Amino acid sequence: MGALLRRYLIAGLLVWVPLVITVVVIRALVDFMDRSLLLLPSGWRPEAWLGYAIPGLGLLLTVTIVLVTGLFAANMFGRRVVAVWESLLSRIPLVRHIYGAVKQVAETVFSSSGDAFRKVLLIEYPRKGIWTLAFQTGNGSAEVQRRTAEEVITVFVPTTPNPTSGFIMMVPRNAVQELEMSVEDALKLIVSLGVVAPRESDAARLNEA
Repeated sequence: MGALLRRYLIAGLLVWVPLVITVVVIRALVDFMDRSLLLLPSGWRPEAWLGYAIPGLGLLLTVTIVLVTGLFAANMFGRRVVAVWESLLSRIPLVRHIYGAVKQVAETVFSSSGDAFRKVLLIEYPRKGIWTLAFQTGNGSAEVQRRTAEEVITVFVPTTPNPTSGFIMMVPRNAVQELEMSVEDALKLIVSLGVVAPRESDAARLNEA
């Protein structure tokens, strides 16, 4: 009887835990996006003329703002305005360093032609014989390449269960193994503490054979 109850309990948890966490995360994101409504004058907000707030309207407003900004920044006039704006920011101490670093990272990550976070690697860390996942973020700088005996690449080793933190390492290119695993599957593996292991594709098995 005890084993049967335990089985039903686990089955119920497997249904509710992912569902509840998904709802909580989505609700937190929607609530955060809804704060963009504060950009509107108080008389333009839904609660002013409807008497109640509309959940998710801020998400729609945020997406609209981002799309309009992208449309504006993509044309010739918009590029000039952005260039003037960035020129002003570059003259402000501290701000220029933060803005410049974040912009460079964003351009690298969101660029469709770049290699940043496009490849999942297997490296030996923290010592030989112990393996961990890493993401290639770029090639080693010219100075590093000159000072090392072999070609190195820059990798990001994430922590678990929070993959947004971690550290960078420069490792020899011939010391890493590129995996067939997608970035999404690697992140699932990291966030789940290794519980959710991705299925190996048929192509990967054929390549190893």
